[in-house]
Amino acid sequence: MITLLRETDDTGSIFKPTLVLMSGRMLSFIATFFIPVVLVRLFAPGEFGTYKQAFLIYMTVYGIAQLGMAESLFYFLPRAPKKAGRYAMNSLLMLLAAAVLFSGLLMEEKSRISEWLSNSGLAQYLPLLAVYLLLMTMSATLEIVMISRKQYRRAALSYAVSDVLRAAFLIVPAVLLRSLYGLFLGAVAFALLRFVITLFYFWREFGDEFRPDVRLLQQQLAYALPFEMAIVVETLHMNFHQYAVSHYFDAATFAIYAVGCLQIPLVEFLASPAGNVMMVRMSEEIRDGRNDSVVALWHETTRKLALIFIPLFGLLVVTARDLIVFLFTESYVASVSIFMVWSLTVLLSAFQTDAALRVYAQTRFLFMLHLLRLLIIVGLISVFLSGFGLLGAVLITLLSLAIAKALSLFRLKQLMQISIAQLLPWGSLAAVGAVSLAAFLIAQSVESTLGFSVMLRLLVVGLVYMVSYLVLLMRFDLLNSREKSGIAIWLQRFTVEKSPKKKVREQLEEEKPCAVSSES
Repeated sequence: MITLLRETDDTGSIFKPTLVLMSGRMLSFIATFFIPVVLVRLFAPGEFGTYKQAFLIYMTVYGIAQLGMAESLFYFLPRAPKKAGRYAMNSLLMLLAAAVLFSGLLMEEKSRISEWLSNSGLAQYLPLLAVYLLLMTMSATLEIVMISRKQYRRAALSYAVSDVLRAAFLIVPAVLLRSLYGLFLGAVAFALLRFVITLFYFWREFGDEFRPDVRLLQQQLAYALPFEMAIVVETLHMNFHQYAVSHYFDAATFAIYAVGCLQIPLVEFLASPAGNVMMVRMSEEIRDGRNDSVVALWHETTRKLALIFIPLFGLLVVTARDLIVFLFTESYVASVSIFMVWSLTVLLSAFQTDAALRVYAQTRFLFMLHLLRLLIIVGLISVFLSGFGLLGAVLITLLSLAIAKALSLFRLKQLMQISIAQLLPWGSLAAVGAVSLAAFLIAQSVESTLGFSVMLRLLVVGLVYMVSYLVLLMRFDLLNSREKSGIAIWLQRFTVEKSPKKKVREQLEEEKPCAVSSES
């Protein structure tokens, strides 16, 4: 389905660099996705829950500690490329200060954090987690700078190599030492390596321009601090449901919930590069006064992501039980219902509203939007937990997300000065939804008749679903000519390869007419 993004016309050229970034994210997906799959077989549910809690803390603080300075480079570097080195240095210094502060707090409050999360065994790992956080925060700008300077191939390589190394540095020590302590030692070693590479890249890229600039820092802070307020609230509302479950239940139960909230890396490595490249391109169009093409870029991004994410949601639901059991064993079968509901987030990922709003510098609006989400979740999560159990935490999180997306779309309608009919590619979205539903029903009917093993059933049902979806797309002419060509080329690569002798024979046969013509 990735080949659906291979269009290269004026509005779709945004996906040329996106495809390059996706190639790097593909290796990242393979590497990082299987970290928990290995660890769940290595550690008991309680230990695995501790690992999930530790990295929940890390992801929360990592997002907050960036102060909006890393992401602000997407805004400033395309607009002022000659000042990129100074913008990068300003961001790095601010990240250093924030990372030192938050890492110190983690070490100081380790006992209290462990108590609040109902897991006394967590405290011993928080000092190493703090060092990991410090180093990773300071290298957060690496790929952002590469993308902002249109070094897409270099960014793709960085994503791939970085995540492959991270997986190796986490898994190998954990397997050798048979302990979470070994895992965290490996994490620190990886983070140190990544930080050294980041410094080397910046010095080589910017030279003497890699220096602080107080005047530019004031501009960055004016943009980043309101954005940081939005990030803080966004990070809290995105993760609050997991903290609530962790607080009310033990580590083993939290492990079941965390598995149910499985993040599908495919969504991240498609949505994030598409959103990032869209931001750069839209910023350039606005800078050059070509406002008419902004709506076209927004439509094209949404349509192409929908071609992937709508059927992906159906695929995840129809294979939910087999997928969870195959990846995490029968011990986590209770996670299946949570995972099926959580998969609805995949649908909403097609609408990259936050990225579009950031192009218009709507950081204050984003802050208010994320604050609303946080208030909804905090105010209602206990009610939903009481009424629906663990599933309630997912339901309230999804409800807040749906409300936020609707309000964001309405705000974009105002900023782009378009009607509701022009806001989204409604016809394409409806058609893709109908085709995905039909493929879902076909795959479900096949799944109910199979008595295969879990892995074989997963493969057969998944293949039936994807083939049905692609056939229906072609049958109802929902793809343009370039997308059809891309799929045709992709399918040819997976057909039976011709033997070398047969290829030579065909080449000789093609050359015979030429030889006859020459002799005559």
